[in-house]
Amino acid sequence: MQQIIKVSDLDKDLSAIIGQLSFDKLFVLTDVNTDKLCYPLIAGNEYIAQAGKITIGSGETHKSIDTLSQIWHYLVEHGATRHSLLINLGGGMLTDIGGFAAACFKRGIKCINIPTTLLGAVDAAVGGKTGVNFDGLKNEIGAFAPAEAVLIDSEFFKTLNHQNLLSGYAEMIKHSLLDSDKEWKAITSFDTEEIDYERLKTLTFSSVKVKERIVEQDPFEKGIRKALNLGHTIGHAFESLSYEKNKPVQHGYAVAWGIVCELYLSHKYCHFPKEKFYPTVYFIRDNYPDFIFDCDDYEQLYDLMKHDKKNAAADKINFTFLSDIGKIEIDQSASKEDIFESIDFLRESVGL
Repeated sequence: MQQIIKVSDLDKDLSAIIGQLSFDKLFVLTDVNTDKLCYPLIAGNEYIAQAGKITIGSGETHKSIDTLSQIWHYLVEHGATRHSLLINLGGGMLTDIGGFAAACFKRGIKCINIPTTLLGAVDAAVGGKTGVNFDGLKNEIGAFAPAEAVLIDSEFFKTLNHQNLLSGYAEMIKHSLLDSDKEWKAITSFDTEEIDYERLKTLTFSSVKVKERIVEQDPFEKGIRKALNLGHTIGHAFESLSYEKNKPVQHGYAVAWGIVCELYLSHKYCHFPKEKFYPTVYFIRDNYPDFIFDCDDYEQLYDLMKHDKKNAAADKINFTFLSDIGKIEIDQSASKEDIFESIDFLRESVGL
């Protein structure tokens, strides 16, 4: 079982988890940003001081086959074996590609994730999904390969700008909707302007535990784990098209917009209550503005949704809806007309 560790002392907690694992060589994967901003926080560790370091480019454009090859070349050239250990120090892009690199190298080596972004902590680092983008499609190639452990430390979040912090927070909104009224109220009452990092650490760990509980029930996404796709069917289409238009948006912004659309559809198809729908919409409106699409983009967005990996058939787009907070309805569908209507509602709700 994947260990989720709420860090109290980074050096001691990191040494403890590395010391539990048997390995011959240790490697740390960073990107150009985490190498500068985050690696110094672990560089003095007794194990890390002797580890090989791999540094790749940052951002989704580097979540590619070419970057994957770069990682594998380094491991081969520096004598990595099937008994080696890889530590992924970075955001969701890095833990996704690092986890996939580890899953494939020598048919699988162990890895540890240290997420340095809020998005990485509550989403990519936990649950075992790994992969790279391919042929313009997000996470098109990948594998289920959980890290041995995930270390969560809010000290890393202080290196984030406001946009990146909000990107991660969108996944926490999603988790709260999947869990309980109590969790939802805590998340939608948090002040995202004046950040209380201690409270954020508590909320983050609670959010991660929501995801962990769901993943434990369904590791390979055959059933209830599909709940975690709330907001992502339409959200991934927003994200993919933003890159095609050379106007990239943060993953969490796309997910937040997708949550609005899919809650709209949840209300229409599953009677999600208005008294919980509108406060969620208002919170997202106030924190995730600047929607960049218009009605001319709808057909292309719909085409991207049809290519989503979650679809069981080419002519049916798969959604997760809610009938209430914590009441999950997987394997749902919606008409093309209603999907477009939900995007219309989104555009109106964010003031465009």
